[in-house]
Amino acid sequence: MTAQIDPFYAIAVSGLAHRLKAEGRSIIHMEFGQPSTGAPAAAIAAAHHVLDSDPMGYWESPALKARICQHYAETYGVDVEPARILLTCGASPALVLALSMSFAPGARVAIARPGYVAYRNTLKAMHIEPVELPCGEAERFQLTAAALAALEPAPDGVIIASPANPTGTIIPRDELQAIADVCAARGITIISDEIYHGISYGQRTPSMLEVAPGALIVNSFSKYFSMAGWRLGWLLVPPSGIDAARARMGNLFLTPPSLAQHAGLVAMDCREELDGNLQTYTRNRDLLLAALPTMGLGRIAPPDGAFYIYADISEFTDDSMEFCQQLLRDTGVATAPGIDFDPVEGNRFMRISFAVSTPQVEDAIRRIGPWFASRNRRPKP
Repeated sequence: MTAQIDPFYAIAVSGLAHRLKAEGRSIIHMEFGQPSTGAPAAAIAAAHHVLDSDPMGYWESPALKARICQHYAETYGVDVEPARILLTCGASPALVLALSMSFAPGARVAIARPGYVAYRNTLKAMHIEPVELPCGEAERFQLTAAALAALEPAPDGVIIASPANPTGTIIPRDELQAIADVCAARGITIISDEIYHGISYGQRTPSMLEVAPGALIVNSFSKYFSMAGWRLGWLLVPPSGIDAARARMGNLFLTPPSLAQHAGLVAMDCREELDGNLQTYTRNRDLLLAALPTMGLGRIAPPDGAFYIYADISEFTDDSMEFCQQLLRDTGVATAPGIDFDPVEGNRFMRISFAVSTPQVEDAIRRIGPWFASRNRRPKP
């Protein structure tokens, strides 16, 4: 019997946004977590050159693997051999590889709730049981070592995300160490999703690899490197997992696009341009954190990193899907309903992506401010 998985509700919101745009409406897309900027200019120039000079084909770039290893040494102080890097078509196949090489059907894998919708649904699709741990304000919306230690029986694995989607919260290094210790003691395999590394606001984002050398690390060029459409990512595996990971990669996915690999190698040295994008996100974040409380959205998860605001809208609704659709119809601002990220309490949350231009954020604030002011508040229980 095939697995039953839930839809990605933000896609439905985006579909409505595109229909409204086709009707002539002005739409601001803040529903998806993708940068509105393109790949770095030098990466695009390299891609143009490759298109004219290389027929391309199935290929794994040794230079790109070596450059990723250099990145781990420079950024985290961790030595990694290129053989441990598997280049993938974005982070999603990397997650599938990590899960398929680590767990059999029927295994149990812990995830935070709220958390990225595809964790839960990919686990279900692979007949792996998601064990959702509620993470609220007291836990800064993040998994904790204490929660994993208290979980009985121990799960077979855990997916850690820092910075997290939808909240942007970062797990400090001492808590990462505590999580790693619990997992080592209880035999829990760690998969760490680090696709938002490079996007943080005032604090360092440690890698799980610093405290758990045997962890599997998922990463991508889609976020910090602003290359979502190029479909390029990687999975870093422990030495003992290289053969299993490569067998699955070769049969399931072959290789990522050659063109993307050429461009990605160049993008890794475009830090000045990419950090300019980060400055834009910082400004956008500040604008929203100042404006949203004046609209009645005062309870916001700490956006330490990534480019999201996860806000409590329970004063206005207990149906986040209908709320986001109505907000879109009335203002042209597309956002994501919290039910994507939390099937239990997400009906009273929404996620706003600020990976757009600052003028678009300013315009969105002008549009939604009067809309929120006109909404009736729900009586408090």
